[in-house]
Amino acid sequence: MALKKNTEWTLPITGVTQDGQGVGRVDDMVVFTPGCARGDTVRVQIVAVRARYAFGRLLAVEQPSPERIPVDCPVFSRCGGCVFRHICYEEELRLKEERVRDALHRIAKLEIEPEPIVGCEQTLAYRNKAQYPVGWRDGRPVFGFYAPRSHRIVSAEECLLQPSVFKNVLGAFERWMLENDVSTYDEQTGKGVLRHVFLRQAPSTGELMICAVVNGGAGRLPNREQLIRYCLDAAPQTKSIVLNRNTAHTNVILGDTCETLWGADRITDVLCGLRFSLSPLSFYQVNSRQAERLYHAAAEFADLRKTDVLLDLYCGVGTIGLSMAGAVGRLIGVEVVPDAVADAKRNAAGNGIENADFFCADAGEATVRLQQQGLAPDVVVVDPPRKGLDAAAVTAVVQMAPSRVVYISCNPETLARDLTLFAEEGYVCTRLRPYDLFPRTAHVECCALLVKR
Repeated sequence: MALKKNTEWTLPITGVTQDGQGVGRVDDMVVFTPGCARGDTVRVQIVAVRARYAFGRLLAVEQPSPERIPVDCPVFSRCGGCVFRHICYEEELRLKEERVRDALHRIAKLEIEPEPIVGCEQTLAYRNKAQYPVGWRDGRPVFGFYAPRSHRIVSAEECLLQPSVFKNVLGAFERWMLENDVSTYDEQTGKGVLRHVFLRQAPSTGELMICAVVNGGAGRLPNREQLIRYCLDAAPQTKSIVLNRNTAHTNVILGDTCETLWGADRITDVLCGLRFSLSPLSFYQVNSRQAERLYHAAAEFADLRKTDVLLDLYCGVGTIGLSMAGAVGRLIGVEVVPDAVADAKRNAAGNGIENADFFCADAGEATVRLQQQGLAPDVVVVDPPRKGLDAAAVTAVVQMAPSRVVYISCNPETLARDLTLFAEEGYVCTRLRPYDLFPRTAHVECCALLVKR
């Protein structure tokens, strides 16, 4: 029987992809099926067939894997957030470690073995931030997350990855929306008022920020004093209620301007013993406690000395560099986002750090400016976005000729690609340690040390 759409097959699952899909085979055809565990025997329905592979829909688990556990989330199969809620955490860590090892060996052609992955002590309610798209369904507001590869909202007001207080705040928004008939943003027409509800809580201080992302200014919020009152009743620990104005006809969540509706315009968290001031636009790791462990590893790999000049590229609000500033002679932070540079300067001043300078530039511009100042960094730390470094950025780092480069990555595949580029320029990866900052999701972080030959 040929592998055709809508046919049903029973097959063993022998592996799992990086995005959590089970891997099985029918003759020479690979079948990818979500919701499977390595070691399962499953019944699947074929939903799409390509030249060399196919996609299946899980119908039944006929023989469960020893790694399979009961699912504790009612929307797991529909929400686009978690992919590993159906397997034990130990198996999840094994899969993530194998993903990193595969990227090193297959893409970078490196023989180095990654160090054991550092798991997260807290796999529930570890996130300090959530961004909920908002809509209406059957006459009621809907808050949740987008289904995979779509912009269809799956209602998930009580997400197991978020603090419980977030649910209380969403309840306040729901009450206000019902009583004031608040419209929600339509991506097709560009009309409607409320786009997202953005929530951030500082784990160390408990301070809560509530941000309404609105298609326009504060004047578009009906009865906003009532919204403020409902939010404060639902979450007394609220420190800040902010409106973010986003009128762009795009799926980007936050706009560029914020207006404080109540309280402070920022909240404060403590990370690596330092206080950081956070606005809605501030980039900040969503798993604060695990980020501390990652940053300690970066400092360990960097092997800093009091005479060192440390360059922190992609510095954001300065968290990584400032956490190391006390161990070096001078810290220079570079970031291409002006608001983040202002945040970094504010955080340095707030912590009494006087040996840190931050400026707005890309990697190439930073190289020129440092050369003009007669400065050569001893250590460079990079923490780029998921797309990794481009060739120009790698060249810029190499031209500075640091003795050590510490690369923090949220994408093992682009990290492996960039390690190859560095190797061609004489920088060898000598250590690499994975960290799980996002339990139950597909993401895995790495900290790598590159040493100049």
